[in-house]
Amino acid sequence: MAKRKRKYSRSAGKDVEKEMRAYKRGTARSGRGGKGGKVKSRKQAIAIGLSKARKKGKRVPKKRR
Repeated sequence: MAKRKRKYSRSAGKDVEKEMRAYKRGTARSGRGGKGGKVKSRKQAIAIGLSKARKKGKRVPKKRR
């Protein structure tokens, strides 16, 4: 059986992991340069992590509209 291709790269997962840690510590901020408010939900923290990975050029599926 052929191996399935990953949707998200391992390093993208690490970026999300980092963001989740910051969220749990209460240091995750939203907005450009972290000038927005505090991140209040898990979903928001995951979205920020994926967005950062996307900006770095890692393999992450396109944003759904």
